[in-house]
Amino acid sequence: MGSLQEQIPFLKIGRKFVYVETPMRIIGIISSLISIVLMVTYKQVSVFLGVEFVAKYSYSPAFKYFVVANGVACFFSAVSLFLVKPCSKNPDQNKYFIIFMTDLVATVFCATGCAAATSFGYTALHGNEHTGWMKICDQFKKFCHRSIESIVLAYFASLLFLFLTIWSAWKSSKLHGVIDCK
Repeated sequence: MGSLQEQIPFLKIGRKFVYVETPMRIIGIISSLISIVLMVTYKQVSVFLGVEFVAKYSYSPAFKYFVVANGVACFFSAVSLFLVKPCSKNPDQNKYFIIFMTDLVATVFCATGCAAATSFGYTALHGNEHTGWMKICDQFKKFCHRSIESIVLAYFASLLFLFLTIWSAWKSSKLHGVIDCK
């Protein structure tokens, strides 16, 4: 009897996919980190009717959550990055499940952070007549554009994390089926 990888064709594909999966994880982490840096490092001061107003991420709970959620997503994606290579060499159902869980946590945090920031950003861009909230992007155009760039990068990272979650779930389920059959 040969090794488990020789007996199961999808594991050979999995080993080859590591060369695609690893850069995707790295790109997702970098995209998420750049998103955090864009959001955290920029503030804009605007004078309106002689009064100085400041716009920065820390004044919004949604933007704060966005930054923290992207940080958590980066951390969990980095953890899964270090688990991928050993799993490709020595397939183990439990390791693949751990990769799946870390990918899932990264995806959920990144997606919820994006949703919170998008909601706040939409209100800042268009206001809300029913509650009397004014749109502020007319006075803070540069801050709003920078926030949009940050959110778009985070959505890109979220899509990468989602794809990786689906992939790791597929690998875990395939391995689960193979181990149960033996």
